[in-house]
Parts: sequence; structure tokens; C-alpha cells
Amino acid sequence: MRASQFFIATLKEAPADAEIISHRLMLRAGLIKRLAGGIYTWMPLGLRILRKVENIIREEMDRAGAIELLMPAVIPAELWQETGRWEMYGPELLRIQDRHQRDFVIGPTHEEVITDVVRREIRSYRQLPLHLYQIQAKFRDEIRPRFGVMRGREFLMKDGYSFHANYEDLQREYRNMHETYTRIFTRLGLRFRAVAADTGSIGGTGSHEFHVLADSGEDAIAFCPDSDYAANVELAEGLAPATPRDGHAEQMKKVATPGKTRCEDVAALLKLPLASTVKAIAVMHDEQFLLLLIRGDHTLNEIKAGKQPFLNPFRFATDEEIERFLGCRPGYIGPVGIGEGIPVVADRTVAQMSDFVCGANEAGYHLTGVNWGRDLREPDYVLDIRNVVEGDPSPDGKGRLSICRGIEVGHIFQLRTKYSEAMKATFLDESGQPRIMEMGCYGIGVTRIVGAAIEQNHDERGIIFPRAIAPFEVAIAPIGYGKSRSVQDAAQALYDELRKAGVDVLIDDRDERPGVMFADLELIGVPHRVTIGERGLKEGTVEYQERRDSAAIKVPLTEIGTFMRERLGA
Repeated sequence: MRASQFFIATLKEAPADAEIISHRLMLRAGLIKRLAGGIYTWMPLGLRILRKVENIIREEMDRAGAIELLMPAVIPAELWQETGRWEMYGPELLRIQDRHQRDFVIGPTHEEVITDVVRREIRSYRQLPLHLYQIQAKFRDEIRPRFGVMRGREFLMKDGYSFHANYEDLQREYRNMHETYTRIFTRLGLRFRAVAADTGSIGGTGSHEFHVLADSGEDAIAFCPDSDYAANVELAEGLAPATPRDGHAEQMKKVATPGKTRCEDVAALLKLPLASTVKAIAVMHDEQFLLLLIRGDHTLNEIKAGKQPFLNPFRFATDEEIERFLGCRPGYIGPVGIGEGIPVVADRTVAQMSDFVCGANEAGYHLTGVNWGRDLREPDYVLDIRNVVEGDPSPDGKGRLSICRGIEVGHIFQLRTKYSEAMKATFLDESGQPRIMEMGCYGIGVTRIVGAAIEQNHDERGIIFPRAIAPFEVAIAPIGYGKSRSVQDAAQALYDELRKAGVDVLIDDRDERPGVMFADLELIGVPHRVTIGERGLKEGTVEYQERRDSAAIKVPLTEIGTFMRERLGA
């Protein structure tokens, strides 16, 4: 590709509303242009990257035995009403009407559509298993789209769906997809980790997320360096302390803590470890008021808590509700002395604490030396309701947990029969009896991969794309191209040689100064650059620089073609 015949639209500065590095760099490099909040035009340079991501995904999905199709983006409401998601999905579902006032949705995901296709076509167990996938635009009406393509409203997604005669075969395909996704993200050149995850609104009985590791990642991942254990912090189990509860050594005392409503401030005032404090979180389930207890240095895991039948669903109590049930304003509430009608849910860690500090249910006061059984009744429920932290014992018993950040780019689910049962997707088994199909669901955020790759691979000069998805593998930077015939001839000869070898190469034949040319090529993330100038040609050399290198090296002109092919082959 010749730069003069392409469209490169770089910016010196990113717009002020670009929040994270991938958003800033994608705008500066001219990969995307904003049309509306969370909606972007993919410019020619960005589209080249997007297509390379798609091609790797498509090759590996085809290799795994999946079959590609394309489903409509506009979906009749009746399908979503069959599964109940028309009411349950919430405001992220963009609902529209046609001229006849019939309801439709712009598809955020396609479980209903694919199940409708399969239930119309599959009759016998002999037609199973079947795995169909598509690469298609989705729309989710995010309340606050942000971070560019990382949390946009319109995005490109690979979503696949498998159908099976039994659960064992679903598990086989689930393992197949786990291996396939591992190959995909490896080929994309990304550092990633697969983690056990919550199934969320999609449903099902088991799932794994695939995260690109990056310090800017929204998700926290718990993993054990000494084993294969890895899970999203939302799912990672917080084990009960291995040692039993100590006997109480202190007497309960009420101490003044004016203006200290946070555990951190109370611990600092009393010169006690934060881990000796307990925070009480007031919640409501229907009309029931409950207290959740978490150690002061821990945080509530709302996903875990919300899975409990007596809390599903729950919301945080208002200030007025807290004062009505406890007679105290927030910041000083605690479990001591509350009525039997208020259930107490203690995290496993809290249930084994002794001599702890908690709110006194009186403004400006806390209690110290609090002990279960003596000062307050034992908790009504003891559950794992906190987020794990660095150093917690690994749930597999093989070491301690570490925490890292990740960007979710893929998710696989064992849906089981959630959708097939609701939509009556059945088949006849070997004995001629109708049975519900087992389902799997497998998604990859195609546009998100581009942003995640940049979050993981960049420096002060711009993007450093992995070669597999770079807009071009090699850039030829001819100095004084329009003025020197020898530079033109050498650049053209190398360009032709690399193209003949199947290399995706860009020759920057624009009439730009070397500084502008180099800045653009570094900004857009081309992995390899060859600079050709008259001075070097007089010495019989050109300069080569890998994108991560701080300086170029000289290579004989007669050897540069072989050098590049070997370099790219390696």
C-alpha cells in the first residue's frame, strides 16, 4: 500500500474527552472517528486492524468445526418475550417500532434468534451437535458510554451458539471452545488469562472469561501463581479463616468517634488495625431490612450476595430506611442490640472475629471489644459475600492468591436449557422421544480487542501493535522520496520484494519531513520500519528499527530483503 493512495488522518493531540490511553491513541492515530456517544466510524486504517482480528477469529472458529451465518440486527419483540428478556433486560435494550407499531429490538445478543432458527430446522438427534456463529454489529444502550470502543453502544462481536443432544456433548464443545479461544488470543499476540466467571444476565451453569492483562483493566482477576486457579474477583471464593474464633479477651465499651463514619477513620482514631473493624451494610429485599457484615478492610461482593435466595434481588437501604429500622443515621450502625426481625448476614471472616469494633447505633459512637454470643446473637447467616484480596488462600488449596487487572474480550457459557426450554427447541432422541436441546454460547468482543491490544501495547510515542493485527507489518520510510531517484528505486525494489513474499507493507511516499513521517508510523503502531535515505545509500546501507527499539541499526542494502524476511519469519 502506498501512503499517498491511502487515507492516514493522524492528530497531534487527542480530544479532551478521551479518557483512557486506547481511546486517545485510536483517535490520534485516526483509527476511529466519533459520530455520537459510544458510536464510532472505523476509518480505513482502523478497519484494516479490525479485519485482521476478524480473520484470525474466523479461521480458528472454522477450524474448530463451527459454521458461519449472519443473523438480522433487528429482532421481533415476540422472540424476546418468549424468554422473558423483553421485561428483564432493562434500558440497555434499544426498543423500536416499525410503521405498523410492531415492536422490535436492535440486537445486543442473539440467543433468541439462533434458537428460533434451530428449532425450525432440527428434528432429530442425528442432526446434532450443531455450532453456528456470526461476526456482527450489536447495540447496547449504555447509560454512560465511555472509554472509546471499550464501552461503546455499537460494537462488533463474534457470537457463537452450539446445540447438543446431551450435557456431556455440551461439555465437550465447551472444552473445544476453551482451546479455540486460547489459540485465537495467542495468535492475536496478546497476553491473556482465562478465568472462571459469573454467568450474569446471559444465564447458564458455568462460564469462563478471557481477559487481556493490562493495568488499566476494569476487572480484577484473582489467580494462584502456584497452580492453574484463576477466577474473576466477582466469583473467586473467599475461604473461612483456618483458625477458629479466639476467646474474647476484652470487655465491650462504647467510645466516642465524632465525625468518624468510615472504618478507616475509626481505626486511625482508635489506633487499631483496620482488620479489627466491621462495617455494617444495610440492604433491603422486598420489604425486609437486613444487615450485611464485612471486615473493615474488605469490600462487599454484590454478585455473591445477590445469588442468595433471601437476598435476590437486593438494594442498598436509603438513609430514611436505616433511621426507621435502627434509629440511627448511617455511619454508626452495627449489629449489637438490633431486633430479632432484622437478619444479620456475616461474611465468613467476620463470623470468626473476636474483640472487634463496630457501630453503636448511636451517632458519634462505636463499640470496641465486641464478641459473638456474649454481646450479640450469632449471625443468622454465615456466607462468602466479600471480594478476595491479595494473599488470601487459594480456593484450590495450592497457595496464595494474587490480584491483577484485566480487560474482558471473550466469554464462554454453558447455557444448558435456559433458552431452548423457554422457546421449545426440541429434538427426537434415539427412541423417538422429544427432548430439550442443551446449548452453549461463545462470545468475543472484536472491536474491544483492538482497544485492549492498545492498552497492553503502547509507549510515549504511540501504539505498538502485535504483528498479527498491525495495520501494516512493515513500513518503508524513504527520506526525500520526491527528490531522489536513487531513494525511489531502492524503496520501490524493497516494496516489490516484500509484497512478493506476502508481507503487508506500507511505503510512505508522502511529501512529508522525516520527523512527521516517523511520528505517524510510530503512532499507528507499525511493528517494523526500514528507513532509506541518500546518505545511507552512498554507504550501501539502510536503517532498520523494530517498534519497541530505541535506536535503528544499519543493514546492507543488498541484504535488507533477506534480513526482513528472516526477521518476520522469526
